[in-house]
Amino acid sequence: MGSKLIRGTMILTLGTYISKILGLFYVIPFNALVGTSGVALYQYGYVPYTIFISIATAGIPMAVSKTISKYNALEEYAVSRRLFKSGLAIMLATGFMAFLILFMLAPTLAQLIIPADDLTSNVEDVTAVIRAVSFALIIVPFMSLIRGFFQGHGSMGPSAVSQVVEQIVRIAFLLLGAFIVLQILNGSIVFAVQLATFAAFVGAIGGLAVLFWYWIKRKPHLDALLAQDRGQVQISLSQMYKEIIVSAIPFIIVGIAIPLFQMVDTLTFNKTMASIGLAAQSEAQYAMLNFNSHKIVIIPVSIATAFSLTLVPLITNSFVNENHKDLRLQLNQTFQVLLFLTLPATVGIMILAEPMYSFFYGYNLDGAEILLAYAPVALLFALFSVTAAILQGINRQKFTVFNLLVGLLIKMLLNIPLIEAYQAYGMIYATAIGFGVAIILNLIIIRTYAFYRYRLVFRRSLLILIFNGIMGVVVYFSYKLFALFIPVENQLTALILILLCAAIGGIVYFYLSLKSKLAFLLFPEQMQSLKRKLGIS
Repeated sequence: MGSKLIRGTMILTLGTYISKILGLFYVIPFNALVGTSGVALYQYGYVPYTIFISIATAGIPMAVSKTISKYNALEEYAVSRRLFKSGLAIMLATGFMAFLILFMLAPTLAQLIIPADDLTSNVEDVTAVIRAVSFALIIVPFMSLIRGFFQGHGSMGPSAVSQVVEQIVRIAFLLLGAFIVLQILNGSIVFAVQLATFAAFVGAIGGLAVLFWYWIKRKPHLDALLAQDRGQVQISLSQMYKEIIVSAIPFIIVGIAIPLFQMVDTLTFNKTMASIGLAAQSEAQYAMLNFNSHKIVIIPVSIATAFSLTLVPLITNSFVNENHKDLRLQLNQTFQVLLFLTLPATVGIMILAEPMYSFFYGYNLDGAEILLAYAPVALLFALFSVTAAILQGINRQKFTVFNLLVGLLIKMLLNIPLIEAYQAYGMIYATAIGFGVAIILNLIIIRTYAFYRYRLVFRRSLLILIFNGIMGVVVYFSYKLFALFIPVENQLTALILILLCAAIGGIVYFYLSLKSKLAFLLFPEQMQSLKRKLGIS
């Protein structure tokens, strides 16, 4: 079971990880081109777009993948094909509707985001940026359903490759467009940012082209399957879509959890900062947190996203078959591996916040301090993603919705008073409290309905915490030593500092994991393979 979980995670996460890494490193030249005010303007458009794209797809591609897989297992390939064709039409319709709604709502959203005249951006600028990014809504839902179709046939390659190509095309257009506007045409930052957000549409065309190529290449095989159709299941499209919608709701809720919290920040931060006389600092702090720091912090969360995708079918199978032993093993390993991988990344970001921020965005002590404060929230994002997936697996998805809404309500209630007290840090504290409450509620539901006890996970978590504490101390003193003669203010030397300290931390953590046998318990197959390669008996 363990190796299957890890193997599935690696397959599903490869495209996502490459895409995330590309999405992290483009911010270095982009930030240099448009500056902090341009980055803030970009994020004003992207946060509502992220929510709308989740609503437009409504988790249906993932649910369609699950449904197609189910009917393919029954050799009812005609049902799968009929579902796919009707799904494409629905995705085109919902995508176009989402585009129209966001395009028309842009002025209203802009007025909520920009409440004061003394901010760098104005309502017209934000309206233009939101409208530029809204065009991607026409294509992305249609494209994501095709990815779901391939995944339903057990083929992850088309999704992974199209995801990477989409990101490459988007980033290339984004950077080239911004460079031409600002450096060659001497145009405005607003127009450069408009092109940067419109790049989502251009990237989607690139991803869609890859999927069409895979469709042409694999159509003979898919048609051969269709010829083997048993034709024994008669089910209407309305029945199938009812099943799909029920499956889709938890996916959309989990998918928009972080953007919803960010949207609360987007709608309240500038207004609150203006009300306490700090409008001049508002957009810079917003960009430092919700774009710059978030780009770095979200990377460790990708592993949790991959786990959540892999978990649902495994846990569902164990739960439905009342195989409580396998279910406990799956939950034990999931929580442990999640903490084992996410916690050291979080600790590393906290200790190396200054050189990390300096490398990606140029030296800025305020930005580094915000990154340091925000880094622990990565662990909460990861835990929410995985616990929500577990609730889906044990058929308690309604609690996912309720618990997230409770956490979001707490965020909404606390955000303004905490911003008034702590500025950008107030957004971090409100997010941490909101997600923390949602996670605790998720854990209680898992304990109740899966009859699961956290004793082993608690003991192993203490061990992992101790290892991270030891690693953290070594990395901290290594960083302080190296920083005496390697300047942190320069981007290149900041990268050298990061690589040196990360290597030392990785060696210490790996050594402790080997000596304690923890690595062998969590990754038995991988560690045995490593021993064979090293010639260790």
